[in-house]
Amino acid sequence: MLEPWSINKQFVRFLVIAYVILIVGCEQSTQLERIKKQGELKVITKHPLTDIHKEKYRLGGFEHELVTAFAQSIGVKARFVYVDDMATLLRSVRYAKVHMAAAELVDTPGRRRTLRFSLPYRQVSEQLVYRRGARRPASFEDISSGKLHVSGASSHEETLQQTKIDHPELAWKSCGNLHTPTLLQAVEERGVSYTIAKSSDLLPAQQIYSHLRPAFEVEFERALAWAFPKSDDGSLRQAANTFLCKAIQNGVIERLADRYYDYMDRLNYVDKQVFRRHIKDRLPEYRDLFMEASQLTGMDWRLLAAMSYQESHWLPDAVSPTGVRGLMMLTRATAKQMGVVNRMDPRESVLGGAKYLDRLKRRIPEHIHPIDRLWFALASYNVGLGHLEDARILTRRQGGDPDIWVQVKKRLPLLTEKAYFSTLKYGYARGHEPVIYVERIHNYYDLLIWYEQHPEALAGDQNADPF
Repeated sequence: MLEPWSINKQFVRFLVIAYVILIVGCEQSTQLERIKKQGELKVITKHPLTDIHKEKYRLGGFEHELVTAFAQSIGVKARFVYVDDMATLLRSVRYAKVHMAAAELVDTPGRRRTLRFSLPYRQVSEQLVYRRGARRPASFEDISSGKLHVSGASSHEETLQQTKIDHPELAWKSCGNLHTPTLLQAVEERGVSYTIAKSSDLLPAQQIYSHLRPAFEVEFERALAWAFPKSDDGSLRQAANTFLCKAIQNGVIERLADRYYDYMDRLNYVDKQVFRRHIKDRLPEYRDLFMEASQLTGMDWRLLAAMSYQESHWLPDAVSPTGVRGLMMLTRATAKQMGVVNRMDPRESVLGGAKYLDRLKRRIPEHIHPIDRLWFALASYNVGLGHLEDARILTRRQGGDPDIWVQVKKRLPLLTEKAYFSTLKYGYARGHEPVIYVERIHNYYDLLIWYEQHPEALAGDQNADPF
């Protein structure tokens, strides 16, 4: 028989354990609740290919803006951790050193063994990339052993491992310490013959490396998603899924895709090479004028320079068949409004054009996002504010949002069709032209930012390659 004190000791121990279990149970909270309490969402991502978007929008790109919006939706701030290699990124998520990863990750069967993924928010393709001027391979059979390099731990390597089952002769070099943007640069500089890249990586790379070309599609549809540790309770992932569903439905994803990717294929190889040459030969003479106009209006001088290049190729005596002339291609009526006496005078033209663009921007409703207001103002400079308003009315009629450029630009080409323009105040307009106009300026703007960041890239003679 146990002594009374022994019974009391065991009973007390039982009470303590029960109390601890009760307290812990009461204090249990979900991961999402803990994040909200801390006020911070820790997100791992990749370094962007360039700082172009950060320069333009004070943000770091598509993922940065989308995650920032998600963090705001749950009432916290996003703290980004940047890495270059995919293995480190995946390992950080796997061992819960971060709350999530947002790095245009492809949801693959291999990764699903150690990670959880959100719903997909975009579809991309995987493409084999080669350098313009080299022989274009039609399939993996055309690639010699040792010529193909891919980033280690990437979805591309997993794709190749699956492909090798049916093509045992397939060989590649896994570059564990090199990420895809570095390999794309190596292809441009002839350090590597071939690599594999997602279409969302290749498109921005082609903005600055004019010789990169897709040879063939390796995988046509790849789902991009956010990644989470398997050890979490699912509450954060569920909140992310809810946010992403809404972002797809309300057009946020489409809007960001247009802002960061969809305009990028507007310039061809020759366009970029000629522009590069004119940056060296023509821009220095007028740079100070664009900077003066920037101080006058508050708009980025590189945007004004890009706009001027689209208008006149930086030729002060340029004249169009319709009678517009000068660096900013002012009409006689616009020049009079802006107090421009001589449209051929570079300073008068640049300052007059910049002031007119600023005036147009101020006439766009202030509640519209500043970036959309900018594209609306540029479109108005090309086609007129009245026709832009007609396109916005048409957008509203068709159930779209007239305050979002990506939705209005779909309707602008309809102004050439009588079934539509006959119902609108300002009638017929060549509505496809302002869309092309804005997207080409957007491309030139990107390139000017890139060359400002990398002046050494202007030194070489890239035109030596045959067309």
